[in-house]
Amino acid sequence: MRIIVTGYPGLLSLDLVPILQAAGHEVVPFTIGELDITGKEAVFRTLENIAPEVLINCAGYTAVDQAEGEWEAVFRANTLGVHHLALACDLFKIVLCQISTDYIFDGQKRSPYLPWDLPQPLNVYGASKLAAEFLVEKLLNRFYIVRTSSLYGKHGNNFVRTILEKAGEGNPLSIVCDQMMSPTWSVNLSQGLLRIIDSGNFGVYHVSDRTEGGVSWYDFAQAVFKIKGLEQEIIPLYCRELNRPAPRPSYSVLDTRYLTMATGYEPLHFQEALERFLND
Repeated sequence: MRIIVTGYPGLLSLDLVPILQAAGHEVVPFTIGELDITGKEAVFRTLENIAPEVLINCAGYTAVDQAEGEWEAVFRANTLGVHHLALACDLFKIVLCQISTDYIFDGQKRSPYLPWDLPQPLNVYGASKLAAEFLVEKLLNRFYIVRTSSLYGKHGNNFVRTILEKAGEGNPLSIVCDQMMSPTWSVNLSQGLLRIIDSGNFGVYHVSDRTEGGVSWYDFAQAVFKIKGLEQEIIPLYCRELNRPAPRPSYSVLDTRYLTMATGYEPLHFQEALERFLND
C-alpha cells in the first residue's frame, strides 16, 4: 500500500516509517513544513496528488500543560487539522488512521480502559483529541482510531530519556507515584499500527505495552534504573504536590485485549519492551 505519514520526523514517525517500509509498503512521510494539516487547501491538494490508500496522522500539539493556556492553537492542530484530513480522506476514498490518547479518559474507572468505554477528558489536550475522534467517526466509514499512552523511544523527548539524563547528574529524582498508566515503546506501537492497517478491521483500538493493571511513573522509573544497573535514589511524589496546569487522570491504563482479538497482534509486556529499548 501507499501510505502517507504526517508529523515526520517525530518520536513515533521515525520508528514507524522504516517498519512500514520493511513490510513492503510505499511510505511518503511529510514534515509540518511540507504539509501543514491546518491548511485545508494544502491537505486536499496533497492527498489528491499522492493518492495514498492509507494516511497515518502522527501530527499534533502534545505539550499538555502548555495547552491549558493555548486553547485555540491546540484545537487548530489537533482537531481542525484532523477535520481537514477526514474531509479529504472521504472525498478521495483514503483510509484515515488517527493517533489518539489515554487522556480522553478521566481515570475514575480504576480498571484498564476498553476502546468502547465512555470518554471524559480532564484537560484541554484530551478534549482536543476526543473532538478529533468525534469528527473521524462522524465523517468516515473506513478509519482506525488508535489510542496510546506514555510514549517513549530513541527519538525526541520522553520520560525514559529524561530520567536517564537526570540520573547522570547524580541528584535524587522525585517521580510521581499516584498516576497509573501504560508505558508504550514507540516500536511496540509502530508494529501494532502495521498489524492494524494490514488487518482491514476498521474501528477503535488501544495500543500500549502490556501491564498487569498498569504501572506508576515511580515504578516505571525504578524498572528503568534496575535494567541499567543504576542505584539512583528515587523519591515518591504525589500529583497534588506538582501544581501542574493540566490535570491528569490518576488511572489511564489501556486494555489491549481487543487489539489482539481483532488483529492477532499482542504487544510486548512493558518489562520486555523496556529491556529491548534500553539494550538496543
